[in-house]
Amino acid sequence: MEIEKNIRLSKLFDAYGAILSQSQQDALGDFLLYDLTGSEIAENKNISRQAVKDSIKKAIKKLEELEGKLHFVEKVETLTNEIEALRSRKEK
Repeated sequence: MEIEKNIRLSKLFDAYGAILSQSQQDALGDFLLYDLTGSEIAENKNISRQAVKDSIKKAIKKLEELEGKLHFVEKVETLTNEIEALRSRKEK
């Protein structure tokens, strides 16, 4: 289940990440893209683990809120599935 959650968050991050603050982008990017722990991120950024946790939590909330309003990632996935279905019909 954790893998599916991280894949979804990665898609949301790709779609809406530029809207996040720089510190949120850095923390969530390190967490998702480089698979760093909160402690590793805190050590690298010279901040507390709690600050990292708060930053990631706020970033995820913002990404989820944006997707809830815009449904961009959902629409892209729907279109991708439809394209794949058309391709598979064409190949038969």
